[in-house]
Formats: sequence, C-alpha cells, structure tokens
Amino acid sequence: MREQVNKLIYIRALKGRYNGEMGDVVIGRIAEIQQKRWKVNLNAKVHAVLLLSAVNLPGGELRRRSVEDEHMMRQYLSEGDLISAEVQNVSQSDGSLSLHTRNLKYGKLSQGVLVEVPPNLIRRTKTHFHNICGASLIVGTNGYIWIYPTPESSEAAGGFARNLELKVDVKEREAIARINCCIQALVACKMMIYDTSIIAAFESAREFSVSIISICVDLYRFFPSAYRNLQCPLFFFDL
Repeated sequence: MREQVNKLIYIRALKGRYNGEMGDVVIGRIAEIQQKRWKVNLNAKVHAVLLLSAVNLPGGELRRRSVEDEHMMRQYLSEGDLISAEVQNVSQSDGSLSLHTRNLKYGKLSQGVLVEVPPNLIRRTKTHFHNICGASLIVGTNGYIWIYPTPESSEAAGGFARNLELKVDVKEREAIARINCCIQALVACKMMIYDTSIIAAFESAREFSVSIISICVDLYRFFPSAYRNLQCPLFFFDL
C-alpha cells in the first residue's frame, strides 16, 4: 500500500502482523492464563498482556484485587474467549502490548461473527464502535472485526456477562451476513475498511442477495479477469 506524508512516500505491505499503538481498539482471543494476567492473541508478533488489575470486576465494582479474584480468573475469562480491549502501553524493548478493559464497553464478546482482515487495511478513526446497516460492529485496528446484533440495552456487567441464549431474528442475521460479505469484498479490492466504506459497499449491494454477493466476491478474488469478462453489474469493485 502506498502512503504519503508531505514529500515522503513509503510502501506498507498489505499482509503482515499487527503493530499496535497506544489507544488502539483491538479484538483478541485469550490464549493463556498466568499469574494475575491473561495472554491475548492479537495477530501481533507476540501475545499481548491483560493484567487482572486492568479489568473491570463483575458489576463494574472498583476495589483492590484479592487472592479470591486471582482464583476466579478462569471464570472471568478462559482460554478461547474473545474480548474487546484498548491498548494501554507499548513496550519499547520488544513491542509487546499491555491492554485494559476498564471501560464497560470493553470486555467479553457474546454472539456474533468474527471477520479477519489484513491489519493494514483498517483505517484508524475517532471511534471503532458502530451501529450501522442493521447491526453493530467493533472494527479492531489489529484486523479483527466483530459483527453482532445490536443490544437492546447496555447493562453494566463489568464486561464479563454474555447471553448465549439470545435469539437473533432472521433480519439481523441477514444484515450480519451481508456486512460480512461487504467487508470481504473490500478486502478483495484492497480498499481501506472503516464505517464509511462499509456503508457504501452495503448500499451498493442492497439489491443483491447475500449468496450472490458471496459468489461474486470469491470469483473476483480468485478469477478477476473472468469476473470482468462476465460484465456483472456488482457494485463496489469499481468504487
């Protein structure tokens, strides 16, 4: 990818590991539980660290962490859980990241779809939490995007509560699937991914079914010349 700052022009590789910056909103998967900390996979060179002291306790309670809290760590977050967090610090020695989830908008993720894209295609914006196109998104700067049904209420649960029995209606499922396909199409076209580009792709593809969009994305990704010969009217490949 070509970028320019004043007269300086530099090229960034499209594919590569995530290089974090302080304040980044990220989505990660718990990889390991250690003493008073979790190791989190962020698609970076090394696993990030989430300290027990850097998370909200259930109910958003503010107090010092005790030995009992340390024994309860696996009940808070266990291996394989997906979380949203913010980068608190970047180590100058090895580039490892320290995370925190002290804000109630961060924490364990519930029902939704995880989309993985190259981190260099994510544009950093003022906010990475969006309610657009009939669903909600968390656009992680590390290349992980979480698409989920828009919650009816935001109850303060300290970032650990999740409802796996929530019934997602067909309309929301279709919106989630359509947004997923639009993001995949933007990746195939090597276009920057942020709320505006997702909305533009969504609106351009509104008249087509999700299955047709998915087929066209795969056709464009693997056989671009054949796709152009078909003269298919789909949509944002020419944006």
